[in-house]
Amino acid sequence: MRQLIISVLLIAFANSVCFGQKINAAYRLPIQKAVSPITIDGVLDEKAWELAEVATNFFMIAPMDTSYAQVQTDVRMTYDEQNLYIIVVNHHLMEGPYMVESLRRDFSFGKNDNFLLFMDPFDDQTNGFTFGANAAGAQWDGIMFNGGSVDLSWDNKWTSEVKNYEDKWIFEAAIPFKSIRYKKGIKEWGINFSRLDLKATEKSGWAPVPRQFPSASLAYTGILVWDNPPPSAGANVSIIPYALGGVSRDFESKSSNIYRREVGIDAKIALTSSLNLDLTVNPDFSQVEVDRQVTNLDRFELFFPERRQFFLENGDLFANFGYSTIRPFFSRRTGLNAPIQFGARLSGKINKDWRIGAMNMQTGEVESDGLPSQNFTVLALQRQVGARSNITGILINKQSLNYDPDPKSEHPLYSQFNRNAGLEYNLASSNNLWTGKAMVLKSFGPDGTQEGFVHAANLKYASGNLSWNWQHEYVSENYTAEVGFVPRNGFYKISPTVAYRWFPKSEKILSHGPDVGTTFFFNTTGQQTDKIINAAYSVRWRSQSNLTVWMGHDFVRLQRPFDPTNFSGETLPAGSIHKWNSLGAEYNSKPQSLFTYSFSTRMGGYYADGDRFNISSELGYRFQPFVSIAMSSNYNRIVLPEPWNTTNFWLVGPRLDITMTNTVFFTAFVQYNEQIENINLNTRFQWRFKPASDLFIVYTDNYLPAPFYTKNRSIVLKFTYWWNV
Repeated sequence: MRQLIISVLLIAFANSVCFGQKINAAYRLPIQKAVSPITIDGVLDEKAWELAEVATNFFMIAPMDTSYAQVQTDVRMTYDEQNLYIIVVNHHLMEGPYMVESLRRDFSFGKNDNFLLFMDPFDDQTNGFTFGANAAGAQWDGIMFNGGSVDLSWDNKWTSEVKNYEDKWIFEAAIPFKSIRYKKGIKEWGINFSRLDLKATEKSGWAPVPRQFPSASLAYTGILVWDNPPPSAGANVSIIPYALGGVSRDFESKSSNIYRREVGIDAKIALTSSLNLDLTVNPDFSQVEVDRQVTNLDRFELFFPERRQFFLENGDLFANFGYSTIRPFFSRRTGLNAPIQFGARLSGKINKDWRIGAMNMQTGEVESDGLPSQNFTVLALQRQVGARSNITGILINKQSLNYDPDPKSEHPLYSQFNRNAGLEYNLASSNNLWTGKAMVLKSFGPDGTQEGFVHAANLKYASGNLSWNWQHEYVSENYTAEVGFVPRNGFYKISPTVAYRWFPKSEKILSHGPDVGTTFFFNTTGQQTDKIINAAYSVRWRSQSNLTVWMGHDFVRLQRPFDPTNFSGETLPAGSIHKWNSLGAEYNSKPQSLFTYSFSTRMGGYYADGDRFNISSELGYRFQPFVSIAMSSNYNRIVLPEPWNTTNFWLVGPRLDITMTNTVFFTAFVQYNEQIENINLNTRFQWRFKPASDLFIVYTDNYLPAPFYTKNRSIVLKFTYWWNV
């Protein structure tokens, strides 16, 4: 508790001294109503564009942040009663084709020549939206939160066109006001523009951003000045039905085919210009890409990201509470083992200072497992304090309905309820140099069980050269988050880290410098259970290729039996002590090349005075912008005394990504995982026949490698249609 108090005081002090005027308030772009109709065609020929103010003279963000950009970018904006319009002229600095990875929506930022718009319609420097495109016309859109994080799962209806010329490429777009949220009557929005030109290896922005921060940082936006308050968005109700048909078969159980014929519906309702209600009935997520397999040598549960869009959209209020291994709410706990019958989510801004999030999901029972019908409720309320910081309260409840378990049943026993309540303070100074958080959590269960406590805090400082972070975590033995992700209980953790970067005046090297970090774990009696010490040195070239070499020391006192291969079933005893040293390296090639490659390696000691060698690599080639091919591989060789002896694990996965147009996509990948003895094939065809309306065909196979035979197989056809009421 003492450490928590100290951390809170440090954060409060840092917060108190770092507030001030908006940094880039001097960068102002006037916007006036269009005097002529706008046609989205990538051609700058309308009278409205001729009269619009021009945002130009971008500043370089990388490789340096001390001068104007070398590549010229000109941005104009206007509006009418329905849409916000933008047109961007991206001039070329040197000859040669543009660099793009594919035509896929929400492309990888660092692998594409692109232009992005970041806007903060509440001017709170914390939340907003982003739109943009790569040089081949693939769209990018997402919701912004935490002052600069982007959730690309958010998709909405808007139109754009990219046209390529010999000396430039032009991006033009119309963004409906009803697609975004903003404060009624506000005449100043935070705004910035980002340009990445891979041929020139230059990232630039209209309002200057220090190179240690992403160009998406809302702390460094300029101001979009409206001639009049933007028009009311009006009613915005969208109905998104789906129809699905499919067939699957489990060959291992020799069962017959299982046929699927399902319908469901989603609805999106704008209650105000800043508050949205999402509804879903009988949702289906069969089109979502399956998890990538991994070689698991960890003692604790692995984290796999959420991929279902209903849970991702506007999910930062729920999912970002806590830390990576202390998440009171983890949406994958909902509906993966039981069918979701219906759900609702309310999210958005009440006013400039208050945000709200509320979600309720109802699942059906699973008779074969004795799993009862369950209700999941999450409530979050956030209050902005100071320039960019906030305080968030959260309540999570999982309730089993009509459930009276029989202790003599062969089925597992499920709790009647599990609840979590917490409070979190998030620090973000006005200049973004200081960030951090402090939080407390309490869990509740039936009959006083599952009652536990969590407190944690961190404080981070990041300047141009120096960055450091202090973090501590405490999780009691009985803390339980059945709807969360907390793989470890009964520990106290301390983790300080520091890094330094030099930026030499070199034509080849962008930056280089060391990183040092330590992590200590103690059990609730104060006994040390883990110690990790890492030291690394990194070099980044101006071409954006990078190399890191590192060395580390590990100490582990096992708290429970553990199989160091996660394969043999033989275990090391609880209480046994293990120490080892290791070293390794990582390299990523420059993204401009059509042929890209990366590798990482690790060698050194392991549990039981053993040895472990690992090497991972990925090779990629693209026939831009239509085809991208990649091959990933991971090899582990573990040498241990008897009864384990020598164990070898291969994980191999080729991937094919074809973007025939910016509306027709095909993806196929295969994964061979030696550790779990499985070969997985997944193919997905998507046709976006109208904005936000899709046809999916998904085919999946799982095989046993030896002797080779099919485990299970499925094919699904799904049709969705976005209908604006």
